[in-house]
This record gives sequence, C-alpha cells and structure tokens, in this order.
Amino acid sequence: MAVKKDNIISYRLTFVVVCVFAFSIAIAVKLFNIQWVGGEYYRNLAKQRTVKNFDIPANKGNIYSSDGSLLATSIPEYTIRFDAVAPSDENFEKNYVALSDSLARLLGKSSGEFQRDLRKAKNTKNRYFLVARKLSFTEYMRVKKFPLFKLGANKGGIIVEQQTVRKHPVGLIANRTIGYERDGNQGKGLEYAFRKYLNGKNGHRLMQKIAKNQWKPISDVNELDPIDGYDIISTIDVFIQDIAHHALLKQLELYEADHGCVVVMETKTGEVKAISNLGRAEDGSYFETQNYAVAESH
Repeated sequence: MAVKKDNIISYRLTFVVVCVFAFSIAIAVKLFNIQWVGGEYYRNLAKQRTVKNFDIPANKGNIYSSDGSLLATSIPEYTIRFDAVAPSDENFEKNYVALSDSLARLLGKSSGEFQRDLRKAKNTKNRYFLVARKLSFTEYMRVKKFPLFKLGANKGGIIVEQQTVRKHPVGLIANRTIGYERDGNQGKGLEYAFRKYLNGKNGHRLMQKIAKNQWKPISDVNELDPIDGYDIISTIDVFIQDIAHHALLKQLELYEADHGCVVVMETKTGEVKAISNLGRAEDGSYFETQNYAVAESH
C-alpha cells in the first residue's frame, strides 16, 4: 500500500516537473520569437509610441505697407519647463537656489516659491514641470543663461517649447485686407492669398514620450531647422488707410448705415492704397466684418 502511494507521489512530481519544463520551453520559445523573429516589428512599434517627430513651425514672413510700416509679423513665444530627473543631485543642490533667484527677478514671483516648487519637482521626479509661459525671445535668451539651465537639456533639465503668434502692429486698421490663414486651407486677405510665400517650411524635432502623455526633446539640436517665409510688400499706405478708415466710420455713424466700403486707388499705376470695410454690430459699433470691396463688387 505504501509502495502504491509512493508511486502516485512520484507520478505527480514527475508531472509537475514536466509541466514546469514545458512551460519554461514555451517561455523561451516566445522570448526567442519576440527578440529575433518579431523583434524588428516590436522595436519599431515601441519607437513609434515613445519617440516621435514634432513639427517646429516656421516663422511666417512679414507683411509691409508701401511706406515700410509693418502690417503683420510673427512673434515667437516660449514656454519653459523643467525635467527634474535630468540634473544630477549634485548639480541640482548646487544651482537650484541661484536658479530660483534668477527666475524670481525675471518673473516677479518670490525666490522661496521657486525653491519650493523646484524641490517638489525633484522629489516627485516631475519631468515636465512648468516654469514660465509666453516669454519673449529676449527673456528666453536670459533664461538659457540662468544657473543649472545653462547646462542644457541633458544636464540642466531645461525644456523649451516655441510657439509663433501672428501680430498686427497697426491694430484693426485694414484688418480684413491683411486677413488671416487657418488650417492651411481657410483664410482671407493677403495672409491667405500669399500663403505660399509667407509660410516658409516647417522643421521638426525628435521628442520622447514621458509620463502623463507628455513629450520632451531628446536633444538640444533640431532634426531639421525650419525655413522662414518670405516678406511681402503691399501697396497699402497706412496713412491713407487711416484717413479712409476714419472718414468711412464718420459717415456710417452719421447715417447709421448697415455697412460701407472705401477703396482708394492710385490711377496712374492701379495700385490700391487703402481698403476699408466696416459693418455695424448689434450694439451700434462698427468693425471690419467682411471685405465688401470683393464680396459686393457687382
């Protein structure tokens, strides 16, 4: 009876050993398949999900009036973030107080607040801590020279994001004529009509995905630098435009008209020196609604 019981235990032990061995073989085969047979596919899949090229928008060209006044221009704005994992503990401890002092002088917050926030980012291993938004190019160049940040992205943890904002220095005058562009295939005015020349060519930068679906540049160097667009010089004269705008506005307000349009042309050359289009809003004010010179041309 004891012999039979020992045989049963032996069979069970043999079965377990065989199962473990078979399971180990299956794992080894699977690992071999992943590493060598489908390795290239899985490596590419991982790379696609964690490393990606992001466009760097090119600066659009400026639009000038005939007298050289700036009608539209692109102004870069910078967002600064901090990868608290990148700097070594030694570099962080050595520089974070001086960095906080520099940021405080630039941004108007106290040095103590920045010290607390940077320390918290370091302790929580925050790889995308927001430092500042909407910095000008001059401010960005100052930040790059601050303690710790001057060590670069890999040693100093600085992350720089650039956005380009379109500005009209002359305000709302000739706003509809200058126009705008949206999504590459919608727009009005000079901005849209000459987009082929104004837009330039975007560059791109390789970025790596980190926590919380956030991305950070892999290096300080762009994979491809953007090529800025060409400037264009229009026939618009801002002084004549200003006179036409206010003359039209005065008459519209006098007669409480729905809308009106003024086009000033130099007859010898056919150059359009001013186009003013004003429509009435519900509150009785007037603003550039649409280009009546084109929309109601016949």
